[in-house]
Amino acid sequence: MGNGTSIGKVRGLGSSHHGAHHWLSHRFSAITNLILMSWLVVSFALMGDYSHASVAAWLKHPVSAVAMILLVVSLFWHARMGLGVLVEDYVHEAGLKFGVLMALNIAAIGGGALGVFSIVTLVFGGQA
Repeated sequence: MGNGTSIGKVRGLGSSHHGAHHWLSHRFSAITNLILMSWLVVSFALMGDYSHASVAAWLKHPVSAVAMILLVVSLFWHARMGLGVLVEDYVHEAGLKFGVLMALNIAAIGGGALGVFSIVTLVFGGQA
């Protein structure tokens, strides 16, 4: 029971067992985003002064820097997964789907790398 229809079993069209992993990964990244964004909002609320110097000083603390890097990576990963599902569901031409998914991957990796680079630059004293 639960492996699809009888004809589906014969044709090999039963469950591929890949949907649950993607679903769990997306939910895990959503929970991670919720926790890290809550931390960021509370940190900013307690900061008081939002000048470049005070934010840079706050970011120089190891916990703040690591949490911000985790937040950037988690946000871009979550966006990549969600937008990837939209493309896979609604773009039906194979070549166009491939191109849009490649552009999405480049944008997600590039945006995440730029965010991490900006944080590292601020932490080690460079100008952003």
